[in-house]
Amino acid sequence: MTGENLQRGRARAMTDSSNLPIGPVTDPRPAKRPERVVLHGRLVDVVPLDPQAHGESLFELTCGKDKEYLWTYLLRGPFADRKEFDAYLRQLAATEDPMCFAIVERRSARAVGWASYMRIEPAHGVIEVGNVMFSPALRRTAGATEAIYLMARNAFDVLGYRRFEWKCNALNAASRRAALRFGFTFEGIFRQHMVVKGRSRDTAWFSMLDAEWPKRKEAFETWLQPSNFDEEGRQKTSLSALNGVG
Repeated sequence: MTGENLQRGRARAMTDSSNLPIGPVTDPRPAKRPERVVLHGRLVDVVPLDPQAHGESLFELTCGKDKEYLWTYLLRGPFADRKEFDAYLRQLAATEDPMCFAIVERRSARAVGWASYMRIEPAHGVIEVGNVMFSPALRRTAGATEAIYLMARNAFDVLGYRRFEWKCNALNAASRRAALRFGFTFEGIFRQHMVVKGRSRDTAWFSMLDAEWPKRKEAFETWLQPSNFDEEGRQKTSLSALNGVG
């Protein structure tokens, strides 16, 4: 079928016999399920969570009275003792959805955070990055941005997803800013969406689509270039500017 005939066929498929709009035809093949593989970066590696290998560093960097704020918007935590925290990590490491990965700083070889693939729907080509924990050692670093880039690239380029989602508590201003900076599009608020730690949660929804990914990928890769940082590590061009975020 020629390109012109294909376009006409798709246009016809967007209506049924009653001429009602039903949406464009899309590739029926499902995306691949994520696997526990290592995603290599220049600054960080995203690796399958290993409670034994990563537990000590993650406990040190995310637990304690001075770090309880890190857990404010997460579904679990904070954790007061190592035993309880290790049990939580074992639970994260054992599940297929969410599928949790540690973020390992290449320079120090220590785990400095984690993030998960979740709400994995291969048939619809939809996957979410969530349960994101950036420790103070990872927050506001190029490595944090690289970790999200590596997970997005794997979702789109390797696994074939059509839609990459980011969700957060609507009150979590920092997470909402991060989503926009990374190139996600705000879609709205799901009111009274969840009950978390005994409190009602409205959820902000963001997405990135496969058609948008090439430009987002270019923005990530341009921003992550060593030449985009001065000798003191300060960025020359912001990722927000590259993604057209005011």
